Amino acid sequence: MIKFGKWVVKHRLVILILSLLLLIPSLIGMIGTRINYDILSYLPGDIETMKGQDVLLDEFGKGGFSMVMISGMSDKDVAKTKKQIEEIDHVADVVWYDTLADISIPKEILPDKIYDFFNSDDSTLMAVFFDDTTSSDETMNAIEEMRTISEKQCFISGMSAVVLDIKNLSNQESVMYVIIAVILISIILMITMDSFLIPVFFMLSIGMAILYNLGTNFIQGEISFITQALTAVLQLGVTMDYSIFLWHSYEENQLRFPGDKNRAMAHAISNTISSVVGSSVTTIAGFLAMCFMSFTLGLDLGIVMAKGVVFGVIGCVTILPSFILIFDQAIEKTKHRDILPAMKKLSAFVVKKSWMFFIVFLVVLVPALYGYTHYDVYYNLDSTLPRDLDSIVANSKLSEEFNMNSTHMLLADSKLSAKEVDNMLKEMNNVDGVSFSLGFNSLVGPSIPEEIIPESVSSILKSDNWQLILIGSEYKTASDKVNAQIESLNNIVKKYDADGMLIGEAPATKDLIDITDNDFKTVSVVSIGVIFLIILCVLKSISLPVILVAVVEFAIFINMGIPAYTGTSLPFIASIVIGTIQLGATIDYAILMTTRYKKERRKGVSKTQAVEIALSSSIKSIIVSALGFFAATFGVGVYSSIDMISSLCNLMARGAIISMLTVIFVLPSMLMLFDKIICKTTIGIKEKQINN
Repeated sequence: MIKFGKWVVKHRLVILILSLLLLIPSLIGMIGTRINYDILSYLPGDIETMKGQDVLLDEFGKGGFSMVMISGMSDKDVAKTKKQIEEIDHVADVVWYDTLADISIPKEILPDKIYDFFNSDDSTLMAVFFDDTTSSDETMNAIEEMRTISEKQCFISGMSAVVLDIKNLSNQESVMYVIIAVILISIILMITMDSFLIPVFFMLSIGMAILYNLGTNFIQGEISFITQALTAVLQLGVTMDYSIFLWHSYEENQLRFPGDKNRAMAHAISNTISSVVGSSVTTIAGFLAMCFMSFTLGLDLGIVMAKGVVFGVIGCVTILPSFILIFDQAIEKTKHRDILPAMKKLSAFVVKKSWMFFIVFLVVLVPALYGYTHYDVYYNLDSTLPRDLDSIVANSKLSEEFNMNSTHMLLADSKLSAKEVDNMLKEMNNVDGVSFSLGFNSLVGPSIPEEIIPESVSSILKSDNWQLILIGSEYKTASDKVNAQIESLNNIVKKYDADGMLIGEAPATKDLIDITDNDFKTVSVVSIGVIFLIILCVLKSISLPVILVAVVEFAIFINMGIPAYTGTSLPFIASIVIGTIQLGATIDYAILMTTRYKKERRKGVSKTQAVEIALSSSIKSIIVSALGFFAATFGVGVYSSIDMISSLCNLMARGAIISMLTVIFVLPSMLMLFDKIICKTTIGIKEKQINN
């Protein structure tokens, strides 16, 4: 590795110029990468709700769907508004009562179920279908244009409208996420490092690595808005350690080679590669564990973040050394004394009272485990969005005026007889919480021959193979009541049509609940298993991986258990990914301390001295690393108004601090208590050292 270090030092100017030039294709790739704002689109393509979406698009030319409520307009003005909506690009169909009859005919003569569907007090309702998927750019552009029509009297509800608002909110806030993270982490580094300028070059080199990562997402075609929002913050937090290690190694090597900074940097690069590669593997493994999720948002976030760690390592040993050497004089002028104390007294105290911290561990473990298994999770994507968003206001209006909180779509065989469909809908209308059911036969009536119905009407709800039925629900998406309702509706439709499919936001969210519950177990097992094996290979020990993983898992139990006691409901994605992110990103703290402990024991130092030296030599690095991760995520958690992002960042920030505390206070007690077992099960520690 020393040869590589010398090569980087020799070609530092070329490396810096080339790295700056690579920002151009990276920016182009970043701009060209589509952002997906629809979480439900990451459900597996082979489940019924997703297959149904494809059928709806292929057979009916319909994808997204919205219920539009119009208040305070005359029928003539509503008809005019309907025509304006129909003329918008990518609006496939608009169903209102003038679809069935001329508006000169009083609405009161319509059948009760049809009248109730379209009218409530001073409001009327129309169903708008789009010719592309729920979250496509075309659908969102159509909704944007619809909102310009009678803006104050037109309320557009549904998943597509929610996705559009999430997109607009995310676009407004995402730049601020990076700015907040950079400012806070720079403050931490300026305080904890011995130069005011070096954090600037840390930020520049890591920032370039982030842009390379975001640019190469172009290969994937699109990434989720969660991945887009978290990539910069997470990559900044988890790869900052590598830059700190390089800087400290560079300073140490300057003492070895006084006056020869090039040689000092070459050795620093060599040392950093040896240490950082092993450290980064656990972080990469943690992120890649998310790729085993059936819910492919995990694959999306896992690949991007694993790739980001790789870019972070490369940037740390190429771009950062080039910056440091080229701007050496400026860095030297901004140096200041080390503010953080050595903390030797704290280390001695922790080791001396190790039995006390082990007791604390045992006492806290029980409530932590209870909280970890009893926190609440929410799946309704719009439940914690700001209440003044257009889509949230529209959903509330729809609930108040029409007692409709969600709308399901049923795809049934077009060859079912009118009598069969009528019987099926009667059964469905008797299901708790069903406010209406509306299909082809509902519109035309069973007594009217299908042949005389205009094609413009029949094509809206019927194709050669399928017929489309809308079912209104009084229950909110992701609630226990709506999930039970969906179960009942599915049982009914299967009686009449074994291939019938219930689709829409609520059925898809029910699938999401079932799938992510299994994903949580899978990701936890995979991440723990892979990281255990990596530590086993790195430390050449059977017992140490058990101890290290147990200590960090204990921190995860505390972190994820706190919401159970504070009454905080977490977004479903947090319950799946936080554990593996916290384990992968903070296990390095434990590895750092344990590596030094093992080294001291191999030298024949007693267990007490070995643990004390290991703690005192690593405590500052652990604190700086944890504070950096905390700073990168805490500010975003406070600022973001998208709860899914805010909750994830708050959990990561808190998790970094909890992991730091458990490694500093609990791990030494574990090393002291299990020292004899560790020595017997670790390669490289001789028998005579066990009794020291």
